[in-house]
Amino acid sequence: MNLPAIYVPAGPMLRGNWRGEILGSGSDVSKYWAERRAGNIDLQAWTQIEDGIARSAGTCMTMGTASTMTSVAEALGFSLPGASAIPAVDSNHAKMANRSGRRIVEMVWEDLKPRDILRDASFNNAIAAVFALGGSTNAVIHMLALAGRAGIKMALDRFDQFSKKTPMLANLRPSGKYLMEDFYYAGGLPALLRVLGPQLDLSCLTITGKTLGENISGAEIYNTDVIRTLDNPVLTSGGLAILYGNLAPNGAVIKASAAETRLLKHTGRAIVFDSYVEMNARIDDPALDADANSMLVLRNAGPKGAPGMPEWGNLPIPQKLLKAGIRDMVRISDARMSGTSYGACVLHVAPESFVGGPLALLKEGDIIELDVAARQLNMRVSEDELARRRTAWRPKEGIYPRGYGKLFMQHIKQADEGCDFDFLEGTAPIPEPEIH
Repeated sequence: MNLPAIYVPAGPMLRGNWRGEILGSGSDVSKYWAERRAGNIDLQAWTQIEDGIARSAGTCMTMGTASTMTSVAEALGFSLPGASAIPAVDSNHAKMANRSGRRIVEMVWEDLKPRDILRDASFNNAIAAVFALGGSTNAVIHMLALAGRAGIKMALDRFDQFSKKTPMLANLRPSGKYLMEDFYYAGGLPALLRVLGPQLDLSCLTITGKTLGENISGAEIYNTDVIRTLDNPVLTSGGLAILYGNLAPNGAVIKASAAETRLLKHTGRAIVFDSYVEMNARIDDPALDADANSMLVLRNAGPKGAPGMPEWGNLPIPQKLLKAGIRDMVRISDARMSGTSYGACVLHVAPESFVGGPLALLKEGDIIELDVAARQLNMRVSEDELARRRTAWRPKEGIYPRGYGKLFMQHIKQADEGCDFDFLEGTAPIPEPEIH
C-alpha cells in the first residue's frame, strides 16, 4: 500500500478455430468434451479442437477469471484505460506495456500509491463492472479478499445488491456469444464503463492521476452487439446471484447467466459425493441412481476441506445422461469453478462442509430446492432431523499437525469472507487522500 503500483495485464489469446467454428478456451473445451463423452465426436475431432483452442500466447479469451480480474483491476483504477482487453499478441499490447512503464516512474515522482486509490466507491465500481461483464464467480472471493486487505469491510450481500440493479452489457462467452478479441475491438472496458456510467462513481482517482470519469470520457462503442446499450442489455440484471437458506446460511454463489433457464427454479433429489475421488469413481457408473432432475452435490472441497479450494464445482454430467441429451444439471458444492465454465453450478457454499456447515449434514436422497429469483437454497429436512445429524457429525482432525498446513487451517477464512488469511486483513479503512 505504501509503494506506487500499476497493473499490466497479460492479455487474452486470439480466437480459437475448429472447422470454421470460433472456439473459446475453457468454455468450448467443456462443451466439446461433453460431446466426446457422449460419443458424438471422435478422437480425431477432439484432437483438432485441442489444437485449435489456443492459437497464441495469452490468457483465456472468454470472460473467464483472468479477463474478469484484469477488468476489475482496470475498474479499480490500477491499469491504463483499455489495458485489460488488449489481446496478448496485438501490437497495442506492447505499446500499453511501454506506457505503463513510463507511468509507474511518473507515479513515483507524484507519490501516487494504492492507498490513494482504493476506496469503498472504487470497489463498488469494480463490482458493477463484474456484473456488466457477466464475470467469473471467482471475482466474488477475490474482491472480498482485496477489500479486506485494504481495510474495507465488504459483506457478501453487497454483490447481490449490485446483481439486482446492474444490467449485463457484454455479450461474451460463457454467458453470451463473443470473445475478448471482439470485446477489445468493440471498444473494450472503457466503452462498457461509459455506458454503465450512471451506476458508477466517476470521481474515483486512478493510476493515471485522473478520475475514472476523465479516463472514459472519450470512449465509444464500435459494435453494439458485443457491448450492448442500457436499452438493449444481454440481461437486465442478475448475471451472478447470492443464495441463502438452510443449506447455505452464510451464502453461496451461482452464475445464473450461464445456466439453463429451466434450472433456475428447481427441486430435485441429492446425489452426494464426499470427495472428488468418490465423484470420479461413481459419476459414470451406469448404476448411479441419477436422472435429469437430480442435483449433484460435492462436499469437502472448500477452503479447508480441499486446501486451496480447487475448481471442482463444475461437476461432470453423468455419461448416461449425456448420451440421453442432458447438457446441464444443478450442481452444488463448497468448491469454486473456472470462470470459463458454465451450467447451473451453485458454488462457495458457506460454511463449508469440512467445518460442519449444513452441507455436511445432507444425505443422499434428500430433496433440495433451488430458487434463484428468491435467492434461496434449501434442503427439505426438518430442524429436528438436522439437529440429530449435527449431533452425530464428527470433524476430521490432525490432517496437518504442524507447519504451513497447520497455519493454513488455523487462519484461512471462509468463502463468504474472501478465503484470505485473517492476519493479512487491513485493520482500519485507508484514509481519504488530500485533494490538492
